[in-house]
Amino acid sequence: MAAVTTASLCSGSLGKPIRGHAKLSLRSTVCHCLPARKPEEVLKRRDALLGVLLSSAAASSSAAATLLAPASAFAEAAEVQEGFTAYEDEANKFSIVVPQGWQVGAGEGSGFKNVTAFFPDQNANSSVSVVITGIGPDFTSLKSFGTVDEFAENLVTGLDRSWVRPAGVTAKLLDSKASNGMYYIEYTLQNPGDKRRHIVSAIGMAFNGWYNRLYTITGQYIDDDEESAKYKPEIEKSVKSFKFT
Repeated sequence: MAAVTTASLCSGSLGKPIRGHAKLSLRSTVCHCLPARKPEEVLKRRDALLGVLLSSAAASSSAAATLLAPASAFAEAAEVQEGFTAYEDEANKFSIVVPQGWQVGAGEGSGFKNVTAFFPDQNANSSVSVVITGIGPDFTSLKSFGTVDEFAENLVTGLDRSWVRPAGVTAKLLDSKASNGMYYIEYTLQNPGDKRRHIVSAIGMAFNGWYNRLYTITGQYIDDDEESAKYKPEIEKSVKSFKFT
């Protein structure tokens, strides 16, 4: 991962401008006259795009542990209600509500990928992250992945490795629904010998003027860890608060 920055969303910074800018290293031309694709080609591209999602899910799971290097603050914060702060990323055109006092970190990965993570200072097992990944111009909506149920089943099945020997991570789908142009998915992940991670995720798509981008918002906490699980209400509120600006 390239340069990494972190900052604290504390009450002392409320109302003060804190800005950061993501870099776009390449522009692509969008063609609106693409020929019709064969069904098998569409399926192959869906599988490839699912790989992007799995990569985003993996990045989300490790974001809090990765983005811990201290640096200057870079985004705008403003109080929205007691105990929470509204974070707005002007460069990447999104806003999200996060618990007041949580740390915030951002970095750019390889290719068209940008990661922003929010996490409590004393508990790296609880976090909310936003992973932005560039995708092909012919994927114009989430329906390119199928229905929300199909999407969720494919995502969780792709993450599950309980069937291999030796067994890997066990992934279980808990819920899925579509609302206001977003897909919402709830599932668990558990590595052998580890505690179970509870994941709440929102997925959306937007066009930035050059290419389509997939936004994967992931909140996670440890089910069997009292210190981590206490953040469940805040994490769920944060994920649901995401919106494009």
